[in-house]
Amino acid sequence: MKDDPGTSVMPRPVALQARALSRYHGDFTVLDGIDLEIRKGEKIAILGPSGAGKSTLIRCFNRIEVHDSGTLSINGQVIDRNTDLVKLRGMVGLVFQDYNLFPHLSVLDNCTLAPRIVRNAAPVDARNLALEFLEKVGIAEQAGKYPAQLSGGQQQRVAIARALCMQPEIMLFDEPTAALDPEAISDVKNIINDLCAAGITTVFVTHEMGFARHVADRVMFMDCGKILETAPATSFFHSPDSPRARAFLDRMLCL
Repeated sequence: MKDDPGTSVMPRPVALQARALSRYHGDFTVLDGIDLEIRKGEKIAILGPSGAGKSTLIRCFNRIEVHDSGTLSINGQVIDRNTDLVKLRGMVGLVFQDYNLFPHLSVLDNCTLAPRIVRNAAPVDARNLALEFLEKVGIAEQAGKYPAQLSGGQQQRVAIARALCMQPEIMLFDEPTAALDPEAISDVKNIINDLCAAGITTVFVTHEMGFARHVADRVMFMDCGKILETAPATSFFHSPDSPRARAFLDRMLCL
């Protein structure tokens, strides 16, 4: 039976919103009046040339970088100097490009540290949670090893599991496929799809066009600190509106 044309599907609630968001480094404008809206459960790819402001933008989302003007809100809560950063970073997880694992801690200890210290989880509860997420990312058997004993793809999975141990509502990834082989890239793609199926909103910065094309629901294209275009991934890769985005794609897809 067809849907009644008079009915409409309610949009998903807004998970993250920015209005006129700007960030400066001295006289240099890194983010220039960013407006965006990301809904719960979306997979958003942020694309653009190096120096466009992509990484700075997602670092503002969990206040690793502090915006200088404009407004930012997560689940309707304004993020500003009065925000509880521990609570915010428990709600918004970030996986760094270089993973930032603690080299002197085992995989398991890397994952249990924040839940024990930040959320006062009992050691046994933190351990069980860590093993659950290490299992989800397919690396539970490496729990006793140290980061230096792992491949780049394995370290990436540990970084994802560590972020998930704080049970965030939003996951941010800065270049999640950098320096990974095709098989590891496929694994990360599957993990991000699984996160969104579980209701976790995902935002990732990437230079890997194939990855963005096959994973993202929407693309935000940035250059010179501005979002020049926002579009569904299928239409963006087929026919971007802005000349700058077309030139960027032509160059990236010919590499």
